[in-house]
Amino acid sequence: MKLVRCEKIIGLALALVFSAAGCSRNGIEAINLANEGDQSVKVNVDNAIGKYEQAVQLDPSNHRILWKLANAYEKKEDWDKMGSTLSRATSLAPDFATYWYKRGYALVKQAEAGNKDAFEQAKEPLKKCIEKDPNIAECYFLMGECLQWTDDEQGAVDQYTKAIQHDPTKGFFYPDLADLYLLFKLDKEAEQVITEGTKLVQPDEKNLPKIYNMYILLANAALMRGDKAGQLAAVEKAEKFAGESHPEFSFDLGSTYATMDPPQKERAVRLLNTFTKRVCKGAGAKKFEEQCQTSQSLLQKLGQ
Repeated sequence: MKLVRCEKIIGLALALVFSAAGCSRNGIEAINLANEGDQSVKVNVDNAIGKYEQAVQLDPSNHRILWKLANAYEKKEDWDKMGSTLSRATSLAPDFATYWYKRGYALVKQAEAGNKDAFEQAKEPLKKCIEKDPNIAECYFLMGECLQWTDDEQGAVDQYTKAIQHDPTKGFFYPDLADLYLLFKLDKEAEQVITEGTKLVQPDEKNLPKIYNMYILLANAALMRGDKAGQLAAVEKAEKFAGESHPEFSFDLGSTYATMDPPQKERAVRLLNTFTKRVCKGAGAKKFEEQCQTSQSLLQKLGQ
């Protein structure tokens, strides 16, 4: 009898502790499950998602667990579930700017995957992100992408510019803004953006593809104003940032040599042949179909 009575007293005491802390038994169990998910998310994301989903069922009011679940869906690139999970999180914690940011990000990813309507849907959470925390530079950038895809190019320029102003170290902020300026035939403005970007962005592994893109855009700006020497200099600078992720580099430089006056035939032929063998006769042929056709045409003009 005393043992039973002690157990009842202990149970009552724990219930009072949970109540005082604003926790329920389900809430505590949900936290335990979420912690288990944290332990496995890096090695077994599916297992982690299972733990987080169970935790959410036990305590659907815990927005921090929803955040963990959304991040796990992001690892799986399940943009639909990531977006819907963050929709729940923002309704529970509307002042958390990062929730709005990632909700907008998930919608942009859905749009990039083919659901173009999601660009319009992403605008509201991104606007909320900027309202809640004006210092999250990615929200301006994503808003710029949404505006560009919904035919508001000037609005996109403004948002891309704000993204750079808030964090000038992000390599992926610069190419889209420079590309838009080129679309408007504003080659000097594009060149200014790229010059600033190549000066401020650290050439680490993450940024190398973006720095490569910047120099190729710089070459396009030079070509737009008929500056062949400037075009060649920019493409040659891009060379050290090309790496394996840009097999089209041989075409970019080779075609530049081929169209110079006079053409640098030996270099052009070598690079265009390299591009043709590496890309046009492999798995990348369809992706670079236009470049492959141009490469063949240039080689014929060069007598090959």
